[in-house]
Amino acid sequence: MTSQRGCITKEIQKVSMKFLGYKIAQTELRLMAYVQYVMCNEQVIDVRKVNAEERKILQSWRSKEYIEGGASGLAITKEFWDIVCELIWLGYVVGNSNTEQI
Repeated sequence: MTSQRGCITKEIQKVSMKFLGYKIAQTELRLMAYVQYVMCNEQVIDVRKVNAEERKILQSWRSKEYIEGGASGLAITKEFWDIVCELIWLGYVVGNSNTEQI
């Protein structure tokens, strides 16, 4: 059996539409996992670990005021933190056990 951790499911799309207003892609889900790690540890994004596509996502989050900063120190709103945790739980903890992958 292959692992489906970190894959987008219909449930993830449903939750992201409900709370963010759009369907996230796999890159965004995986970036959320990195941001969660960063916030639980050094609270600074390592620019060497973020590609151009991910930088665009981070900029989008900044423009929506979900996050502030980045390489000099990252801050995140409680509301966005809760959404990120829910999506990570669905994508990495629950995985594909009872949801259909897209």
